Amino acid sequence: MSKEKSIKEEFRPFISADKILPEFTMTSILLGILLAVVFGAANAYLGLKVGMTISASIPAAVISMGLIRGVLKKESILENNMVQTIGSAGESLAAGAIFTLPALYIWLEEWNMGTPSLLTITTIALCGGILGVLFMVPLRKALIVKEHGVLPYPEGTACAEVLLAGEEGGDKAKACFTGLGIGALYKFIADGLKLFPSEVETSIKGYKGAAIGADVLPALLGVGFIIGPTIAGYMLAGAVIGWFALIPLIANIGSMGDIIMYPASVPISELGYWGIWDNYIRYVGAGAVAFGGVFSLIKSLPLIVQTFKDAMKDYSAGGAGVSSLKRTEQDMSMKIVLIGILVIILSMMMLPIIPVGFMGALMIAVFGFFFATVSSRIVGLVGSSSNPVSGMTIATLIITAIVFKSTGNDGQSGMIATLTVGAIICIIAAMAGDTSQDLKTGFLVGATPKKQQYGEIIGSLAAALAIGFVLTLLNKAWGFGSADLPAPQATLMKLVIEGVMGGSLPWALVFTGVGIGVAIELLGLPVLPIAIGLYLPIHLSTPIMAGGLIRGILDKKLNKVGGEEAVNESKEARGFKDKIESGILYASGLIAGEGLIGILLAVFAVAKVELELGFSLGQIGSLAFFGLLVYSLMRHSVLKKN
Repeated sequence: MSKEKSIKEEFRPFISADKILPEFTMTSILLGILLAVVFGAANAYLGLKVGMTISASIPAAVISMGLIRGVLKKESILENNMVQTIGSAGESLAAGAIFTLPALYIWLEEWNMGTPSLLTITTIALCGGILGVLFMVPLRKALIVKEHGVLPYPEGTACAEVLLAGEEGGDKAKACFTGLGIGALYKFIADGLKLFPSEVETSIKGYKGAAIGADVLPALLGVGFIIGPTIAGYMLAGAVIGWFALIPLIANIGSMGDIIMYPASVPISELGYWGIWDNYIRYVGAGAVAFGGVFSLIKSLPLIVQTFKDAMKDYSAGGAGVSSLKRTEQDMSMKIVLIGILVIILSMMMLPIIPVGFMGALMIAVFGFFFATVSSRIVGLVGSSSNPVSGMTIATLIITAIVFKSTGNDGQSGMIATLTVGAIICIIAAMAGDTSQDLKTGFLVGATPKKQQYGEIIGSLAAALAIGFVLTLLNKAWGFGSADLPAPQATLMKLVIEGVMGGSLPWALVFTGVGIGVAIELLGLPVLPIAIGLYLPIHLSTPIMAGGLIRGILDKKLNKVGGEEAVNESKEARGFKDKIESGILYASGLIAGEGLIGILLAVFAVAKVELELGFSLGQIGSLAFFGLLVYSLMRHSVLKKN
């Protein structure tokens, strides 16, 4: 008997297969849809701002426990699980969409062609979202059941632990809701009433071109706490390379005369540090990020090949559709899965609203299934945060652009078609990873897989309907690629397509970034977080570092008493672990609160509603309020009483 088979036979979920509890209820569906839209919108804003998103599974689970148990007085762990399943789907779909689709808005504006229609954005997002779920369904038994005990699925397992600790849901939900309220209020005061500027900066006297600043905002502080001091430090290191090395270097070269260096059209001496960053450093950062994404994919190739082989062996035998007496073994019908995939692929071939044509739809079918399989297994090993989705997307864009260009589909139409293929693939990979994490959670708690899979599709539908409005609104208010919404990942995808299609790119700057990426890799450091720090203004990395330092205090204390391994034996270790969890939930609330108010302020900006008080406390006020925000995070983490 194989190890996998014995693990499968020995495992018993929290809710046994013969026990029926409320699960796919109207309450769980409506609450899940609400959270899918909320976290999808908040993550869209966050991703466009800093180039990364947060997992919504645990916050969604905690909020659902607070509402279902605390308010509605209902006791069903499966209902709570369904809420987080639907809710987290919104976050994943938003991540795939905002990493690619804003490039379409930027292009159409550059070409004086208006903006993409809401129907186009919604249809692209929906195709990617549903395909991501359907491609993963037949892999569940191979990856979740047979590989139980082999593939840990970190986020899925952590979410199950939160659900199993349901009796603590009230306190945990309170931390999340408090963070949401504080984040929303802070953002409204800063960027709505403009009582103080949300950005502070100063040049470094005696060091020409060097500057330091910070966007003193809740979401950035929250992201820093969630990712921790190490990744935050890597991001700040990248920013330091840009703002304390490269920008001063270029500024000093420019001071030697009227030097005009492409792509700028004016002398370097007239640009200032923001102008140098915009015209030069962004391309250097783009080269480093592209190298990091592709190299992470190359490093994963042995795992990718093995994953695909293993999945293909079990695809038919482990596929869904066999009717089972056990509730916990029921998947969506394979007939429905195959018909759904076929209908979507044929629709993409024929519908002009999805401008990919026959070749593009064929590549989506092939690359989509391949990367859905890869994504589902990789997140099982290393978690969603280390899933090289950007690398998969860049590889897809390069191959697609070469194919389209070689078949004569180039120019503006070819670029749009290439981006559309990349966007759908990016959403498929993100959704497949999220679906597998959610199904792992369901496997541990004893959920019905079929109901979870339908829940994922409902979450995708809700998020797809919302994402078009969110993107159009944010673009109209501030514009993608601006200082307010840099849209770093999407801008990178735009540069990749323009480069392959033969557009005018400053290749010397891009390859400078590649060289920096190679050096970082040779040092044994992770390229992507450093490259993202280089690509973004230092103003984003500094508040992220502040949050990371707070998390670092707790991590250090936990490690002193034995780390994660000591949590079950040591009361002190459990206390530090509890503080970290409380801080993560509060930080998630800060991010969601700022994201929602950011979207509300975008509505006001488009409607030309003025909220300004007419006076400002200046940068001193900014630092004072940010200090209070830092203290509030510490109150819910480091200073929290157990």
